[in-house]
Amino acid sequence: MTGALLVTGTTSDAGKSILTAGICRWLHRNGVRVAPFKSQNMSNNSAVVVTADGRGGELGRAQAMQAAACGIAPDLRFNPVLLKPGSDRSSQVVLLGEAVDTVTAGNYRTLRPRLAETAFAAFEELRSAYDVLICEGAGSPTEINLRDGDFVNMGLARRFGLPTVVVGDIDRGGVFAAFFGTLALLSPEDQELVAGFVINKFRGDPGLLRPGLDMITKVTGRPVHGVLPFHLDVWLDAEDSLAYGRVLGRPGPPRGTEWLRVAVVRLPRISNATDVEALAAEPGVQVRLTIEPGEIADADLVVLPGSKATVSDLAWLRDTGLAGAIHAHAAAGRPLLGVCGGYQMLAETIHDEVESGRGTVPGLGLLPVGITFAARKTLARPAGSGLGAPVRGYEIHHGYVSAGAPDPLLRYDDGRPEGAVAGNVYGTHWHGAFESDEFRRRFLTEVARRAGRRGFTVAPDTRFAAVRERALDVLGDLVEENLDTAALWRLIEQGAPPGLPFLPPGAP
Repeated sequence: MTGALLVTGTTSDAGKSILTAGICRWLHRNGVRVAPFKSQNMSNNSAVVVTADGRGGELGRAQAMQAAACGIAPDLRFNPVLLKPGSDRSSQVVLLGEAVDTVTAGNYRTLRPRLAETAFAAFEELRSAYDVLICEGAGSPTEINLRDGDFVNMGLARRFGLPTVVVGDIDRGGVFAAFFGTLALLSPEDQELVAGFVINKFRGDPGLLRPGLDMITKVTGRPVHGVLPFHLDVWLDAEDSLAYGRVLGRPGPPRGTEWLRVAVVRLPRISNATDVEALAAEPGVQVRLTIEPGEIADADLVVLPGSKATVSDLAWLRDTGLAGAIHAHAAAGRPLLGVCGGYQMLAETIHDEVESGRGTVPGLGLLPVGITFAARKTLARPAGSGLGAPVRGYEIHHGYVSAGAPDPLLRYDDGRPEGAVAGNVYGTHWHGAFESDEFRRRFLTEVARRAGRRGFTVAPDTRFAAVRERALDVLGDLVEENLDTAALWRLIEQGAPPGLPFLPPGAP
């Protein structure tokens, strides 16, 4: 089997990432050498790859998850262009893993030809290395203000003749109108490659949907290739923290007599919120994302996650009253954890001439360290230990500890200290540390003790790697059981069928 397929969506968060991962898993199970591809991603959730020459690089976390669905290691070419928003008007440009520039509305047109050239070259290389590429679009293909120069949606499809399916989230309502409008606003040349639709997150009796499926096929001339049911276990590795909702996952009942309640502050520029997914996978641990001071007050553990705009998000904590709630929580002796940018916010001072250009600003003063931002970003996949257990993680940060010698939370394999502990307050630059099972268990046991949750008992048998693998299998099952896989197979091998009808008015 050889070929490629592009998965686009009616909107952001329509289900492109999970459908791409599910198709990848289905093909991998069938012995196909398959890889994911997304020309350009905009996300602050990223993964770190260490290349053969020892260089660290970033790609979108969704593409790392999709690579796992393919049974392969992540490759920077899977997501050659990553945009990491630092404000409403600017994003850091990560090109083949390396931060190279800052993009704004004003200079994007100038940068775009270079980005497109890099993305197309990566696609060509991958097409030579794998049998099949399952490509993911970005946003919607009918963002007509961005169609000129597009290289991630129909621009990619047109360049390489990719058959395209459009996925829509029926849980939001209006999915048939979205399908119709998406197709009708594409040019005739773009429409020739759109070969069908997939409905995502359907609840109820599929038979009730049949008249709508028949009608959308009749008016567009394109079939619905299947209907994916809403599934509670599809929540890991979200590309955007807004996809989580308020409570992460579906926590199992506690092994002891009490729950452990975790409140994660949903920062405006939150990054790698996936750190807390491993906590949410534990029985009896409820993980809630919040912007409410009252929910901070009720929590046993408060987590300040990573941020792409540490100084700006720290100011937001103060403006919203959350900083006061965090101080009160810590003063009451209850556990507080900062990860990466959140760790930096807990410092006494932050000196930042790189990200915000604000110079020296006071931190929350809950950990005895000073933070300085370096121009070069630290990108690594370290290993070490913490709380007497082995730990692995990954690092993505400009800030580093420039003052203070705190008690470390972790140590690198070579003995260097990492992070800080001051009583009930913890901090680390390592993302992903809680995916190390024994370290997570010991940390939660310590948190429960400090929070006074004597009835909480950590589960001895939760293996986060197995939880993630089961989630990928769920995606593969959803595709295999609910989509017309024979039709997908034909599209991948043969391309879009000729003679698909044009739906007016079409884009000029």
